[in-house]
Amino acid sequence: MTIQAWTDTATVLAVTGVEATDQQILTAQAAVEVMCGRTYGDTARIRTRDLYWLGRALAYQAVWAAQQPGLESRMDLTSSTQDGVSANLTGDAVVLAPMAARAINRLSWRRSRTLHVRSPFVDGSSNYGLDPLRDGADDDMTWHPMPGTR
Repeated sequence: MTIQAWTDTATVLAVTGVEATDQQILTAQAAVEVMCGRTYGDTARIRTRDLYWLGRALAYQAVWAAQQPGLESRMDLTSSTQDGVSANLTGDAVVLAPMAARAINRLSWRRSRTLHVRSPFVDGSSNYGLDPLRDGADDDMTWHPMPGTR
């Protein structure tokens, strides 16, 4: 039987050293789809590099989730103290494997999309030059009469 997931049982074993069933992989697939914002149906439009990281995330999630009792019914906690050890368990940490989270954060659509907006003063694309406030910049500027003075 071929399952529709970004990884298979052989890859899970190779990556984690732990065997996983097809059902564990399908369950992990659903969780990873929610966390990464893509579905298996989008596979044709996903880059090869991103498919690699999705496969890794899925492998780690399948193995980790199998060892987490009550995973589907967990809620976020603000803090947990047991035996003198305290932890801040909020957000995805209670439902997503740590290594799966790292793999998901390497996906191309999870990175910053900062755009550089050209500025005539910084990029030097205006007739003012690189520094419009320098003393000699007055000679570089075009002269226009003030409105209403003609």
